[in-house]
Amino acid sequence: MLALDSCTTRVVDADRVTAVRERMPQSEDLIDTADVFGLLSDPNRLRLLVALLDGELCVCDLAAVTGQSESAVSHALRLLRAHRIVAARRSGRMAYYRLEDPHVRMLLDVALAHTEHTEALHPERDGNT
Repeated sequence: MLALDSCTTRVVDADRVTAVRERMPQSEDLIDTADVFGLLSDPNRLRLLVALLDGELCVCDLAAVTGQSESAVSHALRLLRAHRIVAARRSGRMAYYRLEDPHVRMLLDVALAHTEHTEALHPERDGNT
């Protein structure tokens, strides 16, 4: 008996497979994209990025807004800066952070809108896989 999702033929729609393969990004680009999603997947980093949607904030204010220690915020910001997700502006001894790329803002806006309009099922959290 075949499983419902197994293919009996290697390629069903050869034209479509060819078209999708042609538009598939290079492996390096997919790895870089996965890295961005990995950075966004951490709830603490995500809190920082959501806090920055309204504009720039310093480490102290980001720590207060997100409930994290200043050390944890600084560490996360270094990582986000290294990947050009956020940028910093110095003013005297203070550094103010902001979202660096409008694409990241778009990703956050779309993801937040999605969660507001969707009731997520989490079988991995409930132990029902």
